[in-house]
Amino acid sequence: MNYPVPRDGVSLRASSFGGFHPRPKRRGILAAKIKPGFLVEVLRQDDKLLQKFGQTTFTVAYQGTIKGFHFHHKQDDLWFVATGKAKIVLYDLRKNSLTFKKTQVILAGENNYKLVLIPKGIAHGYQVLSKEPVLLFYHTTEPYNAESPDEERLPYNSPEIGYKWR
Repeated sequence: MNYPVPRDGVSLRASSFGGFHPRPKRRGILAAKIKPGFLVEVLRQDDKLLQKFGQTTFTVAYQGTIKGFHFHHKQDDLWFVATGKAKIVLYDLRKNSLTFKKTQVILAGENNYKLVLIPKGIAHGYQVLSKEPVLLFYHTTEPYNAESPDEERLPYNSPEIGYKWR
């Protein structure tokens, strides 16, 4: 993925079709080796990537699993693959967007940590690429409401999206 050139002392990091979000140079996804392991700083309040906090959830999926597609009308998601490796597929359903009906693929996970912002109106799914399970954390701007879920599903092989997973 190409990153835009930093401007005004600010480096930019990739998100999704929502665009690029400024972040001070001293930050980024910080991964530091410590004995006996490592530490990863994933999200900070001063990143201002989420307009508000709804909840954080994690899910575990195994090799070859494809989870897709769904999208939201009210909430934004912020995804982080903590273990394993995944291919994240995004498809823009927003009619007034410059990227309407475009697909973006992001590879993320161990040794390639990314924080992926998925705005409302973007269909999203993922496929586990590694032998190791994927541990995916997602932060949302709205808490889950079981009585009225903010989620619409499309099949993983949706003809509208037309993405070939394999």
